[in-house]
Amino acid sequence: MHILDAIDEQLIERLLVERHFFWLDVVHPSDEQLSWLGERFGWHPLAIEDTREFRQRPKLDRYGDHMLLVFYGAQPIDSQHRLLEVPDEETARRKLVEVHLLVSGNWVVTVRRDWCGAVDDLRARMRKEREPESESFVIYRILDALTDTFFPLLEAIDDTIDTLEDAIILDATDRQLQGIFKLKRALAALRRIVTPQRDLAQRAIEDINDLPGLDVGTRDYFRDVYDHLIRVSDLVDSYRDLLTGLMDVYLSTASNRMNQVMKQLTLVSTVFLPVTALTGFFGMNFGWLVRHIDSVWSFMVFGVGGAAVAAVGLFIWFKRARFFD
Repeated sequence: MHILDAIDEQLIERLLVERHFFWLDVVHPSDEQLSWLGERFGWHPLAIEDTREFRQRPKLDRYGDHMLLVFYGAQPIDSQHRLLEVPDEETARRKLVEVHLLVSGNWVVTVRRDWCGAVDDLRARMRKEREPESESFVIYRILDALTDTFFPLLEAIDDTIDTLEDAIILDATDRQLQGIFKLKRALAALRRIVTPQRDLAQRAIEDINDLPGLDVGTRDYFRDVYDHLIRVSDLVDSYRDLLTGLMDVYLSTASNRMNQVMKQLTLVSTVFLPVTALTGFFGMNFGWLVRHIDSVWSFMVFGVGGAAVAAVGLFIWFKRARFFD
C-alpha cells in the first residue's frame, strides 16, 4: 500500500489507473489543489465544497461510491499530560484537530489544516510495516488514532479539576471560581464535538463497510472506535458533573468562611456590649453620680473592674457553650 504525505500528481495518476489502494494525507491544501483532487478522484461537488470549509460539526455524507467524513481529534499536550493553565472555551477549540476523510474502496484522503502528531505517527508506523492491510483496516486505524488523542487531554482536565478542588478546600478565591466557569465552558465545547461524533461513529460502521471495494470483516474494529468515543463522551459528562459538585464545594467553603467572620464579629460585639452598658450607665450626668463617684478607687472598681468582670464572665460562658470550637 502506498502512503503519500504530499500531492504527487504523476504518482496519484498511476495509482488511480492501476487501482492500487493508497492513503493521501494533505495538510492545508490550496483551492487549486483541492479542485484538482476533486476532479481526478471524482468527488461530488458538495464534497469538494465541504472539504474547503472547516469548523464543521462531525458528519458523514455518502456520495455513491465515496463518502466524506468530518472527524475530530485533539492536539497533544506536554509530556506529563498537564495543562499549563485552566483551559477556556477558545483553548479547547484550539486543542481540537478537524480532519476531513474522503473514503472509497480504492483510496482514502485525509485533509486537515493543523498539525496532528497522531496522524503523522500513524503514517510513519504504517510505512515501516511490511504486512499489507485491508482498506477498511487502514480507515479504522486513522479513526482510532484520532479518537485516542482525546484521552490525554481529558486526563489533563481531570488533573486540573483535582488541583482546583484542593485549592478551593484550602482557600476559596474568586480566581478559582473563574477557573470552574472556564473549565465548564471548555467541556461544553468538547461536548459539542464529542457527542455528535459518538453518534456518527455508530452510523459509520455500516456506511463505511457498505462502500464498494471495502472489506466487511472490520466491523468489530469500528465498534472499538465507537466504544472509545462512548468512553470519551462519558468522561466529558462526568467531568461536567464534577465541576457542578466543585461549584457546590466552593459555595459551601465561601459560606463557611463568611460564617466564621460573622462569628468573630459577633464575639467582639458581645464582649463590648456590657462594657458599653457600663460606660453608658456611669456616664449619665446626674448630680448624685458626679458627686459620689469621684475617686480613683471608684473608677478602678466600677469602671475597669466592672468591664473586666463582664469580659471574663462572657469568656467563661463562651467556653462552656463551645463557641470557640
